[in-house]
Amino acid sequence: MTLKRIDMENIPLAGWLMLALTLACVAIVTIGLNRALLRTGWQAERRRKIFTLTVLGIDSWLFLLAILAVSGVFSDFSTVPPKVVLVPLTGIFISLLVTFSKWFTDLLRVLPRHWLVYFQSFRIPVELLLWFAFSKGLIPVQMTFEGYNFDVLSGILALPAGWALATGKPYAKTLGIAYNIVGLLLLANIVTIAVLSMPTPLRQFMNEPANTIVATFPFIYLPGVLVVLAFAFHAFSLRQLLRRNH
Repeated sequence: MTLKRIDMENIPLAGWLMLALTLACVAIVTIGLNRALLRTGWQAERRRKIFTLTVLGIDSWLFLLAILAVSGVFSDFSTVPPKVVLVPLTGIFISLLVTFSKWFTDLLRVLPRHWLVYFQSFRIPVELLLWFAFSKGLIPVQMTFEGYNFDVLSGILALPAGWALATGKPYAKTLGIAYNIVGLLLLANIVTIAVLSMPTPLRQFMNEPANTIVATFPFIYLPGVLVVLAFAFHAFSLRQLLRRNH
């Protein structure tokens, strides 16, 4: 692996927007975690330890992805699956470990249900950004809402689903569960399209450009952070809703 300097001048505007959106989502997550920890009544030392380790873990993940992407590790599409696909799979595995951990299960008991659903509205700017990247010739059309990517619906539907949970509507729990299932299906759809648009033997979408930009910095944060956050918050919400008796 050869380390290279990040060529800041050649990062397109879509890349800067991707970086800004990623950092904004991470900031919201860390602020939300801190507020949730304050609701637990746990000792300050325990809250501080969980918060610090979580922030260090997220920052380390962001740094590792940047280093590997700049070094060209993820730009090798000769393997099946391509190396870049292992990025969201790793993040999803970690998020599942968190979902079923003892401390996080306890945290879910005090976490407002609508927080986890409202957060999914971040997928609206993600889809607008993907469309902008397509308009600049960076990604293929099938990865946008002009093609076969309908994930923007997950962001839009998060607003009424979150409102139902926030206001305690009698159908809120059922709606929340249904929303999360639909959101996971829509997420699986775009991830599948993205993989089938990569220049590998599995490629099914032959139009150009091939989906290679997600292997570069800062676009690596799309599969490595934003996709993982979308999956994780669906998993968190489902675990919370299915464990509650109302």
